[in-house]
Amino acid sequence: MKGSHLFLCLFSVSCWLNLIPAAGNKIFRLGACRVPMSVTEIRSGFTAIKADIQARDPVRTLSILSHPHSLHKVKSSDRCCITHHLFNFYVDKVFKHCKTENSFVNRKISSIANSFLSLKRKLEQCHEQNKCMCGQEATEKFQQILANYEGLNVTSAAFKSLGELNILLDWMEKSH
Repeated sequence: MKGSHLFLCLFSVSCWLNLIPAAGNKIFRLGACRVPMSVTEIRSGFTAIKADIQARDPVRTLSILSHPHSLHKVKSSDRCCITHHLFNFYVDKVFKHCKTENSFVNRKISSIANSFLSLKRKLEQCHEQNKCMCGQEATEKFQQILANYEGLNVTSAAFKSLGELNILLDWMEKSH
């Protein structure tokens, strides 16, 4: 009988621990979707390379993410959609074109890219479950981001987008 009580106790503790997000993770509410992510880990990697990345940005007069209509005043119901699009954008376009001669910077970029890939997969699950619906406003905002990106050459646009990662992270944390 004592064995079954011990088993029940250990089982209960195990289940409870699985409900707690990993260290540094927060649960982000993106519309109807809930996604655990460690913005602290991503921000730490970005902070380590921010000066190097931003020094590679030759166009200081244009912003890709901070355009007046890009991430400002996104409706709660559209947060999942635009975040889904942005993670796809970073994984499919930005990280592929951010290679430097500095191996430390490349490792940090790779680490951030892997975090984004993991989050992209979690958002795809929400999208597949129809929890991540895209309204017209979210689609228009993302189209503006793409237009800003495509207005530059590929390498400049990629480094500018990576250099603006703090804008995306700040927006996500404020939306949290």
